Amino acid sequence: MSGKTEVSAKRVFIGAGCNRVVNNVSWGASGLLSFGAQNAVSIFSPKTAQILTTLPGHKASVNCTHWLPSSKFAFKAKHLDRHYLLSGDTDGIIILWELSTVNNNWRHVLQLPESHKKGVTCITAYMVSETDAMFASASSDGAVNIWDVSFPSQPNDECKVLCLDTLSVDSKAIVTLSLAELPQSPGRFVLAMGGLDNKIKLYCGERTGQFTSVCELKGHTDWIRSLDFSLPFETTSSIMLVSSSQDKVIRIWKLVLVGDVGSWQREITLASYIEGPVFVSGKFTYQISVESVLIGHEDWVYSVEWEPPVTDHQPLSILSASMDKTMMIWRPEKKTGVWVNVVCVGELSHCALGFYGGHWSPDGVSVLAHGYGGSFHLWRNVSNSNEFENWQMQKVPSGHFAAVTDITWARTGEYLLSVSHDQTTRVFSSWKSDEGSEHWHELARPQVHGHDINCVAMVQGKGNHRFVSGAEEKVVRVFEAPLSFLKTLNHTCAGGKGSFPEDLQADVQVLGANMSALGLSQKPIYLHTSNEPMERSGGGEGLDTFETVPEAAPTELKEPPIEDQLAFHTLWPESHKLYGHGNELFSLCCDHNGTLVASSCKAQSAAMAEIWLWEVGTWKAVGRLQSHSLTVTHLEFSYDDTLLLSVSRDRHFSVFSIQRTDNGEVSHKLMAKVEAHKRIIWACSWNPSGHQFATSSRDKTVKIWSIEKDAHIKQVLALPQFGSSVTAVAWTGQDHEDKSGCIAVGMESGLIELWNIKIEETEEEGTTATVALALRMEPFMCHVSAVNRLAWRPTEKSETNQSLLRLTSCGDDHCVRVFDFKF
Repeated sequence: MSGKTEVSAKRVFIGAGCNRVVNNVSWGASGLLSFGAQNAVSIFSPKTAQILTTLPGHKASVNCTHWLPSSKFAFKAKHLDRHYLLSGDTDGIIILWELSTVNNNWRHVLQLPESHKKGVTCITAYMVSETDAMFASASSDGAVNIWDVSFPSQPNDECKVLCLDTLSVDSKAIVTLSLAELPQSPGRFVLAMGGLDNKIKLYCGERTGQFTSVCELKGHTDWIRSLDFSLPFETTSSIMLVSSSQDKVIRIWKLVLVGDVGSWQREITLASYIEGPVFVSGKFTYQISVESVLIGHEDWVYSVEWEPPVTDHQPLSILSASMDKTMMIWRPEKKTGVWVNVVCVGELSHCALGFYGGHWSPDGVSVLAHGYGGSFHLWRNVSNSNEFENWQMQKVPSGHFAAVTDITWARTGEYLLSVSHDQTTRVFSSWKSDEGSEHWHELARPQVHGHDINCVAMVQGKGNHRFVSGAEEKVVRVFEAPLSFLKTLNHTCAGGKGSFPEDLQADVQVLGANMSALGLSQKPIYLHTSNEPMERSGGGEGLDTFETVPEAAPTELKEPPIEDQLAFHTLWPESHKLYGHGNELFSLCCDHNGTLVASSCKAQSAAMAEIWLWEVGTWKAVGRLQSHSLTVTHLEFSYDDTLLLSVSRDRHFSVFSIQRTDNGEVSHKLMAKVEAHKRIIWACSWNPSGHQFATSSRDKTVKIWSIEKDAHIKQVLALPQFGSSVTAVAWTGQDHEDKSGCIAVGMESGLIELWNIKIEETEEEGTTATVALALRMEPFMCHVSAVNRLAWRPTEKSETNQSLLRLTSCGDDHCVRVFDFKF
């Protein structure tokens, strides 16, 4: 186990939800989508429905992303070697990234020199040519910056970015922008902005800078939410601007070139009030008039976007997304020219509380929405004829939209279970695919709760899949897998080879579970009940409630479920509640035999810091362990189940011995309590093949301890100090013969390191250990915020010499990650 062994890391899976803000998502001409997930910029491929990578660099939540070129300019960017991406965060910082399409490598190009004072709300761009672009960024203090960027034509050149102008438009926030070139005057641009008053402001200027206000468009009666200029039509003397607002209405404005400055005079008649304002820019006079008003949405319209042109000409087609849970495509009728809504998607779903934005794919065949629950919704037109369209839902990546607090593997590693402050518990697993490659997707959402969830533990041992979870409440809840989930598991990679064989599943009588009205308890749906859905009106008075919870229809899934199914039809029934703690739950663990569960809660006093032991099956409290004076942050049973280790905010760890008598009673006694670190101890982990363990702390250290023959505890060694607080640690065995293993270390900075460790025991010296750094993972593969938990996939005792190990991690950056390591 010397430093000679090369360790290679491979990214297997990233699961993350989308930040719940407008303008967060962008669909690039490269065919990839970008979105912000906490402080990371995430990139996903709609073809495989997998998140490819996350880009680290922002120190605050990412508000908006924008591709250069975006799908709007895909027709100009057929064979680019490099694509660029802009991302802006709530601190006002904007970063430019470069993607090389040859080897799919990302690189951080630069941070824009002049940052906004407040958060960035919107970025829009106009590609002048393949190597030149203009873009504008707006901020929540009403400032707008206009930039010119030129991309290198040779591989070794650098990007040049120049700030052309800074406009202080308004004291209130500007939330949407759109840039376009004025008809028949190349080099002159018009910038439309909308914000928290009801007017659309137009500014004109040249590529050299200096934009001046030319006019305001009035008509909307509430805040402007989205603006988008079309590209020129076949007759090049006009372009159109589409605007949407919280007044639920979409307006289309036509900007027409009416003549030279000198020759065109306006006659003041009644008609001129209808025609709209006139402005002069350069040598030409332009007029803006209302082309159409589109009414159809029943709630705020958050985004409107013109369909990207496939050739040079702009198609007459607009996509709108609204808080009423629908996206609509609008086109003019052939005979009358009246704009009508031709396609409406999304109206059947109960789950997304509405859409924050909608986007076209570069080829105009797919549309994507991102919703209130951090989720994506993708529809594709699968029809071959031009006559009718058939929009079908497609697979998309999914994940938590808040910090992921805890994660655990199923007993034989066939799936992952994660819990989060977004109040959900999710199951991720790899699906069988035809090519034989591994694609991970969310498989079920066993718990959708009314409180933030802090901790989870799988119940080990035989029988059905069960887990316990603890949230910001005083109750531990026990869940059991329903039949629909067990059947679905057969379609995953690990398949029916799992820990609960088919012949035992006959005893499971529960098909699924229903959401409760308050989102706290989940009631079982039994196999042999009548098939009529019950009326769920609560009191039965038949009052029309505004939002009803739909009746769950759990079924066996043959392919990865989409958001609508996950939100309602994959719940697990809650089988028990464990009462005892006086504060919110903080940590849970289960022993390896599946007989005991230990739990702890937030505590400021010794009485509250008790660890409770629960007997699996009867779920009676069988022990209350007193030792700590502040919150117990992590618990773990040793692999032979004789010892329980706890670490705490009071900077001590405790080791309890757990004995089971023949008649099933459990006795426990405190063996040792040691002040181990100078700051809070975040995590601990046992050596799988011995009585050694690791503790990690805010004091940036990881220490290795051993329990010697006389039950006295000795510090074996401390790893060299790390760069930031160590928030997670996990120990796995590689070779049980010579007691060698690997320790994964996760930090507050999001970085993960692997250390090889070898334990040696002699009569004279007791236990000694040697460690060596095996791998420092590169930042592009790691988390961008604190790592909350690391867990190695369980391996069978028979596999003594493993060369391939699988690790999962979760963190504050909303991500669940899975890595493979080759030793």
